[in-house]
Amino acid sequence: MRKILIVDDDQKTRTLLKTYLEKNQYDVGLAHNGEAFLAEFNRYADELSLVILDVMLPDTDGFALCKTVRRRSNVPIIMLTASSDETDRIVGLELGADDYISKPYSPRELLARIKAIHRRTGMDNVAVAAPRFYRFVGFTLDTVERTVTGPTGELVPLTGLDFQLLRYFVEHAGDILDRSVLCEETRGRDAGPMDRFLDVQISRLRLRLNDAGKKPLLIKTVRGAGYVFSADVSVSNV
Repeated sequence: MRKILIVDDDQKTRTLLKTYLEKNQYDVGLAHNGEAFLAEFNRYADELSLVILDVMLPDTDGFALCKTVRRRSNVPIIMLTASSDETDRIVGLELGADDYISKPYSPRELLARIKAIHRRTGMDNVAVAAPRFYRFVGFTLDTVERTVTGPTGELVPLTGLDFQLLRYFVEHAGDILDRSVLCEETRGRDAGPMDRFLDVQISRLRLRLNDAGKKPLLIKTVRGAGYVFSADVSVSNV
């Protein structure tokens, strides 16, 4: 059973989510505030497949917890926000969250988001009959270890969805990929006309790859069409 850790200060919400997710074969841990969450996270960090962070908490906020989690782990993060303000969502994504849900939401929607993240980050399937390594301008993407190393051998810190996006880019190097395709591959759904999730994710990925200048060389924007990964990519299994 995949283990999920949820922090929410509303007892009814915690109980409802735990009951619903456990019926769907998830092992669910709960915390009512930031202190309790960090205690549970430190205890089970290596076992977690996903964490869910409420933005508003009595002793801290979900943004601070997101930052703390991301410094230690690449575990997928879903943020819960009661605000309709786009700023909350953008801040969470920039701090390393993989998805967000605006309140009110249904447990069914949350389950769909969880399944989509597990599917897109490769937790539901093991890839076969595909190259293990993709190499480009000194970087190496390892599809088995799900890591990216830089030109000097340093590990590039990526979230699960950042890795999935980069993998899709290198697998389709030279192809112009429109926003709807990229959103479907990374989030399991299309983006709305005002959804900036993909823009934030690509900006973050460019930054991680040292490609965040005014004229990016790796991930280029094709005006009116989408994005293209322009580097030469070689593949191998060794």
